[in-house]
Amino acid sequence: MIPRSARGRMAVDRTIKVLSTFFSLLALVALGWILFAVLARGMGAINLQFFTKLPTPPGMAGGGLGNAILGTGIITAIATILGVPIGLLGGVYLAEFGADSRLATATRFTSNVLMGTPSIIIGVFVYTILVLPRGQFSGYAGAVALSIIMLPVIARTTEDMLALVPNALRESALALGAPRWKVTLGVVFRAARNGLVTGALLAVARVSGETAPLLFTALNSPFWPESIMRPMPNLTVTIFNYAMSPFADWKAMAWGASLLIMAAVLVLAVGSRIVFRQKST
Repeated sequence: MIPRSARGRMAVDRTIKVLSTFFSLLALVALGWILFAVLARGMGAINLQFFTKLPTPPGMAGGGLGNAILGTGIITAIATILGVPIGLLGGVYLAEFGADSRLATATRFTSNVLMGTPSIIIGVFVYTILVLPRGQFSGYAGAVALSIIMLPVIARTTEDMLALVPNALRESALALGAPRWKVTLGVVFRAARNGLVTGALLAVARVSGETAPLLFTALNSPFWPESIMRPMPNLTVTIFNYAMSPFADWKAMAWGASLLIMAAVLVLAVGSRIVFRQKST
């Protein structure tokens, strides 16, 4: 090993600190710029009608995106109901039962690949298996696509959170004669509950701004949601359609919807941080 002088090590250390500080500030400036632009352009569209009224034709005053807000909530809720339990069970298997088995290794590899898969590919996949056979777009298909995106996030977060639980807790409960499944649900889950909630919130934040999967599955609708088996309005596709239009009032609505989604994602992200901090303390 070639010896290095103390002066050289200090110079490298200062250089790394300066570069890391610079790029951190650059990221904060970019984020602040985005937040300011969306807030400045979107606040003008936020009013009571925005949350309660249907969209109006271009050029007509008034109207809102109440149907898209409701549709987004329905799709996200169904995706959460579908994705969270399966993701939790997958994480429990990886952390508590699978360990280093071949199936667990393959599951982790598949989960990592799925996390890196572009969301549009998942949208095309769900379009092929759910939309084409029925010949109709649906909110249910959109929820399935979003739940698939949520699965690897929840599974890996669950595995990491359960791995942080001390083995002494498991051994103590098993020594008292409790079956393994009761130990997992009653002891391990309770000890890791804050982290599990954090993983679910992060997964919801991950899918709340997805557009491509919904273009292939839920599509959109200018009416109030009537059935999850029919095309369902949603904010992300509405933003895409309105932002690409030549109408100024639609563009203003698109900025308002962008502000709403951004605020929801920030609330989820900050909430997950608070929950995780409470777990750490």
